[in-house]
Amino acid sequence: MLPSDLLIYRQNGETVVPKKLPLDSRSIGLASDRIECFQEYVGKTQGELNEQLAKMEGDSPDYRVKRGLAHILRSSFSTFEIVSPLEPPELRQTVFTEAAKQTPIPKNRSQVLDTISHKLTTKLNRKVPREDIEKGLYADLQENRILTEFDPPIPDALIHRYNLSQVQGIFYRASNIVINAHRNDPGEYKLLFRYLKLFQLMSYIEGDSDTGFTITLDGPASLFKASTRYGLSLAKMIPALLHVSKWSLQAKLQQKDPYSGNVKAGRFAIESDRCYLVTHYPPGKPYDSMLEASFAKSWAKAKTEWRLEREVDLVPLPGSVMIPDFRLVHPDGRDFLLEIVGYWRPEYLRKKFYQVKNSDVTNLILAVSERLNLEKAGVSFTDLPNRVIWFKNKLQPKSVLQVLE
Repeated sequence: MLPSDLLIYRQNGETVVPKKLPLDSRSIGLASDRIECFQEYVGKTQGELNEQLAKMEGDSPDYRVKRGLAHILRSSFSTFEIVSPLEPPELRQTVFTEAAKQTPIPKNRSQVLDTISHKLTTKLNRKVPREDIEKGLYADLQENRILTEFDPPIPDALIHRYNLSQVQGIFYRASNIVINAHRNDPGEYKLLFRYLKLFQLMSYIEGDSDTGFTITLDGPASLFKASTRYGLSLAKMIPALLHVSKWSLQAKLQQKDPYSGNVKAGRFAIESDRCYLVTHYPPGKPYDSMLEASFAKSWAKAKTEWRLEREVDLVPLPGSVMIPDFRLVHPDGRDFLLEIVGYWRPEYLRKKFYQVKNSDVTNLILAVSERLNLEKAGVSFTDLPNRVIWFKNKLQPKSVLQVLE
């Protein structure tokens, strides 16, 4: 995604229109130039790369487009690493301690570096040239990190990513979002709801799989205190929505006027039939968290007749739906749903347990982390109609089997 200073949009009344790069020869040329630049600077410092990118900008009026393309390449396709014989703070302490024993630098600079080179060669059991010490001394500074890997996208993919990022940036200051997910394949709904859960978004959901769902989301500007982190989470949801075949979205925005500083209302709307955006999210992934993946791996080794299923139907809840993490099925026909509640914000927990308490689901097992501050979240388990399992670091199959049997 792009930082706020690289977002480009225009106002048409209250409607916000984000910048869109066309897939023409000029845009493809801009993308290709920057991709080639990154490829040429693999093995060099981020500072050297940034200097070259600045030269490529020149005095062009579309410098923000060029910076936006470079930002996406830097943040999403590049790996920058600290390259130093020791952790830079430790290396600095070693060098400065040795320098303090001798006459002041710069007169004895070469002697100090030679001494450190010899000591590190002995300590690390490999040759450590003095050049590596000089480079590694401040290797932890952002501009001194080395571009060690670059996974070059094709120019078209970079342009699609740029256009998507411009739209995502609109939601940094959204106050309310309404998504109408029209009748679609149930698997598409599941994927969308899983992403809502993954990004811990506060939502109110109405509808069903047959007629479609209306999803109302609180935006970061609607919170008591605007949250940049929540705004980023909301923006991350947009690529997931693109996996749904038929949908429409309307958003209310609160934007600061760059001249007066006053906050003014804005609107943004987009729908699947006229959407030019392309998602880079995979169509699905096996598990939403390491907790789930670890539990499934442990269950596969457990000696039990209970079968663990991953794909579970949507469970209606008041103002929401639940996609339980797992279903447990016994050969005699008994079945239970398992929901693992690991690490969530207090707002989510309060809403979650209120919905569970007021649902008609009686075969649900809640596995709750003891690390959660439920007292702070205002959650009480005294009158839940469900079985509850407590766990510390990992949920063990043994704990679940004790409840089942």
